Amino acid sequence: MLHPGRDARIRAGHRWVYRNEIARLDGPALDGDAVEVHAAGGRTLGIGLLNTRSAIAIRLLASPGELVDEAFFRERLARAIAVRRRVVGDTTACRLVFGESDGLPGLVVDRYGDVLVLQTLTLGMDRRKEMLARLLGDLLAPRGIFARNDPAVRRLEGLPRDTGWLTGAGATEVLIEEDGVRFVVDVARGQKTGFFLDQRENRRHVAALAPGGAMLDVFSYTGAWALHALARGAASAVGIEASLDAVKAAERNAALNGAGDRYRPRVANAFDELRRLCAEPARWDLVVLDPPAFVKTRTALAAGLAGYKEINLRALKLVAPGGWLVTCSCSFHVAEAALLGTVWEASRDARRYIRLVESRSQARDHPVHPAMPETRYLKCLIFAVD
Repeated sequence: MLHPGRDARIRAGHRWVYRNEIARLDGPALDGDAVEVHAAGGRTLGIGLLNTRSAIAIRLLASPGELVDEAFFRERLARAIAVRRRVVGDTTACRLVFGESDGLPGLVVDRYGDVLVLQTLTLGMDRRKEMLARLLGDLLAPRGIFARNDPAVRRLEGLPRDTGWLTGAGATEVLIEEDGVRFVVDVARGQKTGFFLDQRENRRHVAALAPGGAMLDVFSYTGAWALHALARGAASAVGIEASLDAVKAAERNAALNGAGDRYRPRVANAFDELRRLCAEPARWDLVVLDPPAFVKTRTALAAGLAGYKEINLRALKLVAPGGWLVTCSCSFHVAEAALLGTVWEASRDARRYIRLVESRSQARDHPVHPAMPETRYLKCLIFAVD
């Protein structure tokens, strides 16, 4: 039961119950069990999965009176998959389940060709991972299902990091295709679950700005932004990436797409390399900034915004007149207005005139829960630069 006055957010549709909102626990429920949540007045608000060790003690997933059994999870998975079949096209890789947005809090399922990657980020879902793998096997018949349970967030749930095949076996490198561009994805060792699926539609959109121009791809990982641009007619592309393994993978992907002679990835710290490039005469018609999350907590916001300002200031100096800057943030704590203001400040310091042409977000296979702003995290701003 919740403390008095702590149910308004839940009644509005938010799916998290914090530990300090709970007045008492009644009955013999154990961590990982499905439990009913009651307002102080006795009204049943829903059913969620319990973990008293986590700051988010209950994650709601069902309405009052629903039976949270195997049939329940099968139906939720089937609904999520059905949505992707309607909104995802021209790719062999996508996100099939996006946690709270699909009514399955703590669960992420990605598809890469004939392999599924599963993340159970909460205790309640982790206790059910074998059942979930079996249901996904029945619904999709993949070659195998690989568990990528290595995100640091699992520590907050009292869970260890572990990876490996839940079903099937074989090579963990999978060939995927996006809009005719091919990539080798390593589901065992790649970032996130192997690839940045949330930027797929943004990559496609931005590539339309690339024909005939030179592109600079900063925080380039395995080359997805650049290779899409080259496939759409960019004359050349340079990638900046700190990981040697990622650069080697980018070179491999470039060769796979017949773009090895036009793509030059380099191993470098992005901040240092941007500063160095500003001292050289080369300028680019399209610059893309897709950094990792600079702001993982609210307390890191000021320092993170300073980092965003620095990279955007340097990048703006490198855009040729009449060119484009595409700048992104995957930090939920960085509001779009804050990112926009930071880039505007950077443009004034760089003495460049910018116009926001478009604001975009994550791909449609990463849907947003209307009552949970936490599920909308990605910002992608496209600027014309003079």
